[in-house]
Parts: sequence; structure tokens; C-alpha cells
Amino acid sequence: MELAMGAIGPLLPKLGDLLVGEFNLEKRVRKGIESLVTELTLMHAALRKVAKVPPEQLDEGVKIWAGNVKELSYQMEDIVDAFMVRVEDDYANPKNRVKKLLKKTMKLFKKGKELRRISDALEEAVGQAKQLAEMRQRYEQEMSDTGAGTSIDPRVTALYTDVTELVGIEGVRDELINMLTQGDDWFKTPLKTVSIVGFGGLGKTTLAKAAHDKIKVQFDCGAFVSVSQNPDMKKVLKDILFELDKNIYANIYNAARQEKQLIDELIQFLNGKRYLIVIDDIWDEKAWKLIKCAFSQNSLGSRLITTTRNVSVSEACSSSNGSIYRMKPLSDDVSRRLFHKRVFSHEKGCPHELVQVSEDILKKCGGVPLAIITIASLLASNHRIKTKDQWYALLDSIGRGLTDDCSVGEMKKILLLSYHDLPSYLKPCLLYLSIFPEDYKIERCKLIWRWIAEGFVHSEKKETSLCELGECYFNELINRSLIQPVGIDDDERVEACRVHDMVFDLICSLSSEENFVTILDGAERKATNSQSKVRRLSIQKSNIDMPTISMPHVRSVFFANDVGDDQVSPISSFQVLRVLDLEGCTISSIGYPRNLLHLRYLGLKYTDVKELPKEIGKLRFLQILDLRKTGIKELPSGIVRLRHLVCLYVHRHIKLPSGMDNLTSLEVLCDLMVGQLSPGVFNLDIVKELRHLTKLRVLRIECRGLNESLDKALVESMRSLHKLECLDISAGGGRVDLMREGWAPLHSSVD
Repeated sequence: MELAMGAIGPLLPKLGDLLVGEFNLEKRVRKGIESLVTELTLMHAALRKVAKVPPEQLDEGVKIWAGNVKELSYQMEDIVDAFMVRVEDDYANPKNRVKKLLKKTMKLFKKGKELRRISDALEEAVGQAKQLAEMRQRYEQEMSDTGAGTSIDPRVTALYTDVTELVGIEGVRDELINMLTQGDDWFKTPLKTVSIVGFGGLGKTTLAKAAHDKIKVQFDCGAFVSVSQNPDMKKVLKDILFELDKNIYANIYNAARQEKQLIDELIQFLNGKRYLIVIDDIWDEKAWKLIKCAFSQNSLGSRLITTTRNVSVSEACSSSNGSIYRMKPLSDDVSRRLFHKRVFSHEKGCPHELVQVSEDILKKCGGVPLAIITIASLLASNHRIKTKDQWYALLDSIGRGLTDDCSVGEMKKILLLSYHDLPSYLKPCLLYLSIFPEDYKIERCKLIWRWIAEGFVHSEKKETSLCELGECYFNELINRSLIQPVGIDDDERVEACRVHDMVFDLICSLSSEENFVTILDGAERKATNSQSKVRRLSIQKSNIDMPTISMPHVRSVFFANDVGDDQVSPISSFQVLRVLDLEGCTISSIGYPRNLLHLRYLGLKYTDVKELPKEIGKLRFLQILDLRKTGIKELPSGIVRLRHLVCLYVHRHIKLPSGMDNLTSLEVLCDLMVGQLSPGVFNLDIVKELRHLTKLRVLRIECRGLNESLDKALVESMRSLHKLECLDISAGGGRVDLMREGWAPLHSSVD
């Protein structure tokens, strides 16, 4: 549902721009767009309503309807973009400027065969919208009659696992207990909260239960309650009361009490008592703020344990007087012992022929107890150990989203809780990670720029920086423990991320179900059926030929391995392509880009490309251009026509044309040489032109051979860059006096 919502989100503002812009639209076309805007807005509202219902309770027809809405939105956005490409081209071409006078009297959609085709496509889309509108009204009625069903929480079993079945729990349990009861007089200290945080399947509930059971005898009373997603807070408070004293509160569930009354009851009951209470599975800070009202800091010797998947929630829980316990994956030794005990009923004695494959499987599980136990149950089903070939077949299936078993289904349910808790704008961002190979190190900046190019990051406020918003999206996925941070860069920000194999398996499965990404990797499987429109294509083996058939709907292409010019050539037929990442490919040319007018992201880093085509200026929608580590020596003059360019990565040997001050949307400009590049080759105009790039947030330049006059001009330009957050200037063979005339950085991150 959220993917359909995400497809509508960027489209509505574009349709609005068509209606309010100075476009002399034909009357029937304008009415069609107005009708489409109204219906898409209603569809968006209906999708928000449907999204609140658990997926397993949705009628299959509703899912089909949502998929059709998504396809319609993609189709409509492509139509609008095609129109805007034509309009911008007419306005930008000096030969066409005389037509401005004619446009006041001519109907824009009657100009030539191309615009007539766009008009016909628009009418067809409006017709489809009317059909979907009738379906929406029917499904809205059906959804209003659908009650919220109940299902068994797959984590409940963790509360009733016999301690003898646990492997390696003693060490982490005692570490947690030490945090709770540190010091000889701990029972005289104020209330303390320890929050356990980690992604689904790491064993947070199991650990909390083990610690609770070990030390509960040292307290007057205790409770172990679960909050979960979308909690009924009255029930949670009643659960705590019932757990504290089942006799006194035997009839609490039949009592009509408000939240305040229940909190007052808890305060009164806990007064003067030393208690140990576990609040399991908290999903948001709002729930915690209410619950904590019942617990006074003056409760000497009392302890609270909370568990959550979200770092921000754990910080809120431990903000006053507490600590955070960050769950870690099991060590290799403990993982091996747990796996062997589950498969062979003991911790030692893996048959020699299965040693290597078992180690490979454990590597895939990554120390996640839930994954180890689930995979082990597959290998020892019906009390029979599977054959070596079956072990390898299972190994190959992990990470492809193909394993189909009831126990795997339970693991998927647990991980799905985190996915369904994501806000709608983050779900396509997470699913997009399936375009990368397993265990791939994904650069933060590259990922954010690709999200932007795909249209996943958008804001109704035009002054909002999409890059900064994308940074928030990235950090939120880390905060929710769905991606793992890798490294810290010079600006003390996360450098990259990886996705745990089990989470990656889930993402691939969901991506395939939603026809979100098509992966060509030489495997027998296909991410989508043959009748589905391919929107995003990931080529993960270099010996796989690009499909010879036309793929007119492809928006994104990613090559995980090196390919050459011949394999890349079919891309010219992808007429609505938005993202083209050729990093690391041994290509020498990107060809003639005229057919790629929708391109937003062009990545040529580490390629053999030596020059950009003169027609690069035709790519009017281009937002990100990465030319690092290429053989390009000079940018064509057409580059200054890319008015939507937000990020430009060059290298120190690239000569820039005059007119770079036209790129007023630029927020990031990196690895630029200012001054003398080589004997007789200079970048001088950019010194003064920089002052017009007032949206720049990140600027990394090297200065060489600047005289006093240019030095002064550079400083003057810097004074105009009020939004600058990161400035990295190195000087080779000259001087740069940035403190001239009182100039000072506006942000602390400027170096």
C-alpha cells in the first residue's frame, strides 16, 4: 500500500504545477488533469486507510487495486515529465524563443505529433483513473466492514523458553544484571532504567526474561508486560497491575478505568515497594512517556528493563537515570553451539562432511539467534537430519527470499513488524536496497542521491533541502536497526551501511512481491513475472547480457560488476530512465544521451570515459553527476544548462566552462581545482562565479597558483555562501587567506 502511496506523492505536485503554470492547456486536457488530481487525492487517502490493516487481512482485490494505482501513478508521472522536457527544451532553445508569442494563441497540446501522443496518453490515464475510482469506492466500503483480526505474536514463545534450551545466555544475562544491581548498596539507590536495544531477532525479549527470572526474588514485586505496536494503553496499564498482584487485581480487566486512574492506582500500589518491571517491545516515545508516569524516581532499589528496536526510544527510556544495553550478535563459538544443539541435539559432533556448509550457513545468519534457530529447524525437521545436498540448497536460498517454510514464516513475521512500523516514505527507501548485491557496502551519499533521483525523497516545501531530508531518512533506518552503519567519515558522519543477511532476505522477498526491483544474477529465479513492467533493473553478473527486448518503463539501472560498452548499449532504449550508475564499468563512452531526457542521476566514477557528449545539456532534469576518477579533462559548455543539478563531483584535472554560475541549484560541489590545472590550463572564472551558487552546502576545492587578486575574489565569493556547512580547501603552490577582511565560517564544520 505504501509503495502506491509513495508513487502518488511526487506526482500530485507535478500535476498541480501543470494547472497553475503558464501552460495554455487544451480545455479537455485541463479538465482531465483536474479530475485526475481529485481522484488521486482520494486514492491517496484510501490507501492511508488501507495501510492500517494488517496485510494478511487484506482482500486480494484490494492489493491488485493498489498495484494498479501504483502503475497508473508511474505512467502519469512519465507523461508529465515527457511534457515538461518538451516545454523546457522549447524555452531554452534560442531558436524557439519566438514561439513564446505564438503560445499565447496556440493550444500547447496541439503542437505536432509528439505532443498529440502525450495528450492521447493522458486521456488514457484519465480513463484508467475513472475505472480505479469505481474500484476504490467498492473497496472502501469493504474495508469499513473489516474488523481488526487477531494473530499470535510470534515473540510470545521467547517468554516460555526453558532456560536449559538457551545457549550462551549466561554471559550477557549477567552483564545486564550487573548494570541493574551495580554496587553493594544498589538497593538504596533511586529507580534505574536499563533499555535493551537491537533489531528484531537478536533476542531482546529472551535476555530481558532471563535477567528478570534470575533476580526477581530480590524484589517485593514484579511484572513482565509487552507494549507492541499500536498499543491499547489502558490494557498495558491493566497488564502491569495484574502482573504485580493477580489476587488484588483479578477483575481489573472488567473495570472501567481511565488512563489517569490506572496510573494513580499503580503509584499507590508501588509506593514503599522495591519492584522489578520489564516493559517489553516499546515502539514509540509517546507510549513510554505515558507508562513512566507510574514510576517515581524516589522508588529506592527499584529497577525497570525496557526493550525496543529504536535507538531514539531507548534514549528516551534511559534519559533521566539509566543506561542503554546494545544487543550484539552472538559470537562465532556461541552461534556454532546453538546451531549444533538445535540440529544435532547437542553442542558438539557435527559430521565432518557438513562442517564447511554449516560454517557457511552460520556466516549468513550473522550471529542472530532467531535466524540460527529458524535455519536449524529447517535442517532437522521431523527429527531427521537432511542430506548434504539439501544443506547446500538451503544455503543457496538464503538471501534470495525464496525459502518457504512455516518456521521461516514465523521469523519473517518478526522482521515484518519492523517493516510495517516504518512510515510510508521510508518503505521504498528500504526496499530500494534490494538493488544492491548481498553484503554490499552501500555508500551513504550515493544511496541518498539515488533516493532523490528516484523521487523517494520529496517535500511540499520548496525551500527544503532534499539532501538533508535524505540524510534524515538514512539516519532513521539506522535508528530503527534496519541497516548497519559502517565507518565514520571526516565529518564524523556514518560513511556507509550494510544490510544484515536476514533483513536483506526479507527486503528481497518484499521487493519481488511488489515488482519493485528486477534482479538478473544468473539464477533460475526472476524477481518479477514476465508480464510485469520492469521499473528497476539490477545486473549482478558481468556475463549476463542486457535484455534484447525493449524495456520502456525502466527507471533505474545498476551494474554490480564490470561491464563493457557492448553490454551497456541497450540502455539507450530506456526512455524514462532516471538513475544510471556505471561506476567501475570499463566503458569509454556514454553514447548519445538524447533518448535519456528523464535522467536524474549519472554515475561515471572509475570508468574509462574521457569526454562527455556535447548534448549533455539536453539532460535538463539531471540532478547528480559523478565524474570522479574518470579520464575527462574538460566539461562541455552545455553543462551550464543543467539548472536542476544539485550535486556535481569532478576531479582536480577537469577544466570547467564559463557560465557555471547558471547552476544555481547546486548544493554539493566537490574535488574541484581552482587556479592552474596544468601548464596553460586554468579554472579562473569559477572563482567569481562561485558567489552565485548560494545554495551550496558542501564545497571541496583545491587552490593552485592564485594571485592576490584571485585570492581576494575567492574570499568575496565565500562571503555569499550563507548556507555553507562544510568547506574543505587545500592549497597547493600558493596561498589562500580565508580570514581576509573578517570572513569567518558560518558553521562549525567548516575546515
